[in-house]
This record gives sequence, structure tokens and C-alpha cells, in this order.
Amino acid sequence: MDVAAVPLTSLSHGAGCGCKLPASALLPIVCGLPAATAPELLVGSATGDDAAVWRISDELALVHTVDFFTPVVDDPYDFGRIAAANALSDVYAMGGRPLTALNLVAWPLEQLGADALGEVLRGGLDVVRAAGAEVVGGHSIDDPEPKYGLAVTGAVHPDRVIANAGGRAGDALVLTKPLGAGAVVTARKRGEADDELLARAVAVMAALNAEAATAAVAAGASAMTDVTGFGLLGHLHGLARESGVAARVDAGAVPVLDGARAALEDERGLSGGSRRNREYADDFTSFDAAVAAWRARLVCDATTSGGLLVAVDPARAGEVPGAVVGRLVDGDPGAIAVV
Repeated sequence: MDVAAVPLTSLSHGAGCGCKLPASALLPIVCGLPAATAPELLVGSATGDDAAVWRISDELALVHTVDFFTPVVDDPYDFGRIAAANALSDVYAMGGRPLTALNLVAWPLEQLGADALGEVLRGGLDVVRAAGAEVVGGHSIDDPEPKYGLAVTGAVHPDRVIANAGGRAGDALVLTKPLGAGAVVTARKRGEADDELLARAVAVMAALNAEAATAAVAAGASAMTDVTGFGLLGHLHGLARESGVAARVDAGAVPVLDGARAALEDERGLSGGSRRNREYADDFTSFDAAVAAWRARLVCDATTSGGLLVAVDPARAGEVPGAVVGRLVDGDPGAIAVV
């Protein structure tokens, strides 16, 4: 079967990380579950971090994460690359190194065929191997809506874990990838983005966060998370809340994917996930009246495989590749001012 015969996104109700359950609905459910209390658990679900960290010895801890989603692009190989980079990012956000990955597949075989699935898996495998890890197995089910992702295990020294709860008032906030890819793929699904713009978005989403994570660790980052489906404000809110501080974002300093502004200036690039992100952010965010509407959409854009958001001493922020987009400040934990 021709791998391009049926567009992947035509079978998807959402796109990439934009298909996440709303944070406002999910967090109360998760918080209502009993928390793990094992002494070996260095980082668990209680802080809403990117991955769990389990101490094996004084020299070794394992990082565990899982991530999967519906197609964000129609090309199967690119879908696999993006999903793999996104899953691996959670390990990088903890300061870890990926070791192994397991494929997670939901696939309508009769509609999309085996060839397309093979391309998805090949894309994922190529990115995992580029990260220095290996795909060692997986699980698949039949599903009318395609989904793909990875369960990833990584390694980190127990004393060098970078969680989202260590941020300090005065830290600079560095974002290592531009935003706007979510708006681009949404606009593309509606026939409003050309091949060149889509290719730029794919390049950003498929890029590993490995080098940025290494630089952040070397620069002494105090906290770190990756920016995905809840948008910049949603993920920053979690980091600031768990760190016991507030945050200030300079909207004009937030990097935007070249060409994405047009998709953000009206609702052509506004996904359901991004709309829910703005509704969620309104509970803890104040927007200065001077912030342009398209930039307000940008900081709420439901991102797939976005960059790392790094809290670091301002004197060392230049050592982390990316843009300084704001800072952590004293104030109500989790509160954000966008100026």
C-alpha cells in the first residue's frame, strides 16, 4: 500500500501533543491518587515532573518516561521522528541520558497498511539511535485512530538530577527551541501552510534536545522542563509552582518559528489544545495590555516536541543555547506575568 495514500492526520481528532487531556481536568485526577513513598523514588508524579527517577545505587539512578500521541504530520517517517524526539526529551529534561526505548503503537492496519507503519517505526528508530540509545521492543494494538510513541529508560547520577522544583527567584529562563510549530501544523491541516513552512516546523520538532540538555547541566541549571502540549505558560506554571516562586515572561523575547506568525495572527493556527491552554493559563497569568494578541497565542501554543525551558543563574544563561525569555521572581507560586 502506498504510504501516502491516506493522510495520517485525516484519521486524527487532534494533532501531536495538542491531543493531551486538559491540564485543568487531568491534574485533580492525578493528585487524587495515592503518592508513591518508596525511598528509592527520587522524583515521582507528585511534582508533575517530566519523568520519574529511581535510585539504583549511590552512582546510578534510572529515568522512566512514556509519551505517545496522534499524528501531527502526514508523512509517516516524519511522524515517527517527531514522536521519538518528543519522548526522549523527557529524559533530557531530567538531566539524563537515554538508554533504551519501547515502541507504543496503535494502528488501523487495513486503512493505512503495513508499509506506512514500517516508516513510522523506522523514523522512531533513526532518532533513538541518533540519541545513542536502542529500541528493544514494544507493543501494538489495532485502533481506528493512529498513535505512536515510546516508553524510554535513561540513566542519571542521583546527585545530578534536574527536576522542575529547584528554580530560584532571580534565575533566568532560557527556551531552547522557537515556538509556533503547533500553529503551523494546525494551519496545515486546514490547508493554510505551505510545504516550506511545514518543513521548517518538522525540522524543529524532530530535533533532539540532547545538546541543549548537556549545556544546561554544565551551566548549573536549577530546574528544567520541556515545553510540549500545555504550551510555554502551562509548563512554566508547573516549574514555578513546584519551585515556590512566580515568573515573568517577556513576550517579545519568545522566539517564534520563521513563518509561523501568520498562522498565529488569526484563528487559522489555533488548535483546540491551544484554546484550552489559554483558558487554563488565565487562572494564573496576567497579560500586559501591550502584549500583541498573536504573541499571547504563541505562549499558549500547544507544542509538540518543543525545546527545554531552563532556569539558570543569569550570569550563565549565555551558556545554554536559546533565548532568555524571562525570569523567576518572588511571588505567589506558579503565578506568571506576561509583559
